[in-house]
Amino acid sequence: MNTKWLKASLIRALKTFCQGLVTMIGADYISIVDLDWVRMLGMASTMALVSILTSIAGLPEVPKVEEGESDGI
Repeated sequence: MNTKWLKASLIRALKTFCQGLVTMIGADYISIVDLDWVRMLGMASTMALVSILTSIAGLPEVPKVEEGESDGI
């Protein structure tokens, strides 16, 4: 497995997760006590999963490892 790709895709997924939470907190909610955290975390997790699945198509910041090459592992 390409460790550079894995690291980049997980960082991108974490950013997506956090951005999703920020969006939902600011969208319709007034008090942090009244937030439906279970639902919000579920939606943000879904967004992170979609980010990882999208990364399978390729990450422009990570060069592809050609067959037979090593990624340093």
